[in-house]
Amino acid sequence: MATSPPHTSYPSVPPSGLTTGAPGAGAPAAGPLRHAHWWQRTWVRYGALTTLLAISGLVILALVREETGTEGFLVGLGLATLPVPLLIAAFRWLDRVEPGPWRNLLFCFAWGACAAALIAIVANSFATRWIATATADPSSADTLGATVIAPVVEEIAKAAAVLLVFLFRRRDFTGILDGVVVAGVTATGFAFTENILYLGTAFGTDQLTGGTGIASVTAATFFVRIIMSPFAHPLFTVLTGIGFGISALAADRQHIRRVAFPLSGLLLAMGMHAMWNGSSAFGEYGFFAVYAAFMVPIFGLLTWLVIWTRQRELRTVRAELPAYAVAGWLSPVEPYALGSMRARRIARQYARRHAGRAAAREVARYEAYATSLAFLRHRGRRGRAGADFVVRERELLDELWRRREAARPALDYAARITAPPVPVAAPPWPVYGAYGYGYPATPYPAYPAYNPYRS
Repeated sequence: MATSPPHTSYPSVPPSGLTTGAPGAGAPAAGPLRHAHWWQRTWVRYGALTTLLAISGLVILALVREETGTEGFLVGLGLATLPVPLLIAAFRWLDRVEPGPWRNLLFCFAWGACAAALIAIVANSFATRWIATATADPSSADTLGATVIAPVVEEIAKAAAVLLVFLFRRRDFTGILDGVVVAGVTATGFAFTENILYLGTAFGTDQLTGGTGIASVTAATFFVRIIMSPFAHPLFTVLTGIGFGISALAADRQHIRRVAFPLSGLLLAMGMHAMWNGSSAFGEYGFFAVYAAFMVPIFGLLTWLVIWTRQRELRTVRAELPAYAVAGWLSPVEPYALGSMRARRIARQYARRHAGRAAAREVARYEAYATSLAFLRHRGRRGRAGADFVVRERELLDELWRRREAARPALDYAARITAPPVPVAAPPWPVYGAYGYGYPATPYPAYPAYNPYRS
């Protein structure tokens, strides 16, 4: 079987989309065609955004290099890169239930590393100099800038990326996990640039003082920023992302909730950031006290929250997709298989082993579209679906239908491997086999033993 998705047409009487009273009995009538203004065209927006980020990147590069020197910049760049892949991988792992497009993550990282960092450097420097001039007390100005000005400016600058994704990529921003991932990746980019500046400056100090080894300023800065607290900036901004995620779950008519939760998350992020920056004012061991008493417990609490949210999303998939299995869009085993991360992984591995990487990618896309469909139906049943519910549902069903021949054998295999022998409760869809999860008596065609397209 070829690795590309089949182009099978729909049956003469295609299955209905929903069977239990989804909102919208039919697609809305098409209105008169309206030509978009030139500034509303996609290529104009992408071009303007790319240009803005590129200019910001060049300016921030010049500013950091001027502050650290070329050698310090290269050392800072090398050391600051170390935690980035681990943080990105962690956020991507959290997003495995309904993975968002990579372009959103690239935008968020670029915004944090370029635009947000530039805004922070310029605004913080201007505000600190203004306070020092007005009060004639540079020491107090530095303290006030670090504990008050910097948290406010930096969190607002990072929150701007979350807001842009929330407004312009609304289909990809549907809940708390999306907010966590978008905010975390943005903050990872911001911390990357900030770490280059701090580590490069520390290296320059060691060059002047002759510090080397463990006793050097560079080693101390690396230990504090890279080893002990690589998650600091992501932890602050994730609070803002959770606020936007709760707002995404609210109905359109809940205006107060849709505004109050993002603002509350932003204020919490500012407060935690200010406490972190001001920890040195609590004495010699103030940093370690704040780290142990606040940062570690809050990090653990948020980790538990996002993992619990991820499990809740999987339960939503298992609860919503059986309606489509009854209607004929999905096979009876798929709701169970798509609601298990282990079964999903086994399905992708099965497809890769028998039909190559292209088939595994098709299975991964099938899993993502099915998850989006489950969340769409869940929002519809709770009265939170938008006006494009019917259109979006049909789009997702079309994507699944085109990939069914590539995905169903793999998901069928995964369901048989992972399903328990005795179901906990009778499922609401037809049961065919001993596993109790709809395993059909006549299995779908398996992949051939030999595939000329296999890589």
